[in-house]
Amino acid sequence: MDYEELKTLISKAVTEPEYEEEGSEYLVVNISPENWKEAATNLKAHAETSFDYLFCLTGVDWGKELGVVYHLKSSTLGHSIEVKVKTEDREDPRFPTVSDIWRTAEFHEREVYDLYGITFENHPDLRRIFLEDDWVGFPLRKDYVDDINIVQR
Repeated sequence: MDYEELKTLISKAVTEPEYEEEGSEYLVVNISPENWKEAATNLKAHAETSFDYLFCLTGVDWGKELGVVYHLKSSTLGHSIEVKVKTEDREDPRFPTVSDIWRTAEFHEREVYDLYGITFENHPDLRRIFLEDDWVGFPLRKDYVDDINIVQR
């Protein structure tokens, strides 16, 4: 399936998707945090998209925005996409959890929460996974400074 066919299918399942220029290994779809939960549900459930496999979930600090990149694949139809969900709210970044849609997200959302400080609303067990509970800051953010361990970005 080519990018244009995927765009047509995704546009049926997702409210207001925005597509990035081609040239990537995957079709890149930007979805707002407000539309992400419904979009994720539809992308998995819709028979023509059937994205049943979340094979990567990564936190990203783009400088002005914080976000999450999701790589989805349909194991039955064979197509894949990359979904980006972003926010400019660096003080209290929040996205809905998709751990109830793709079980593998549960662990990865905890990692992103721990290292980037992004809260996943309605996550069943959102707590630190690598760092100690009293750790201050989020070490994978570009603005993180650690004078004790001399980590600077």
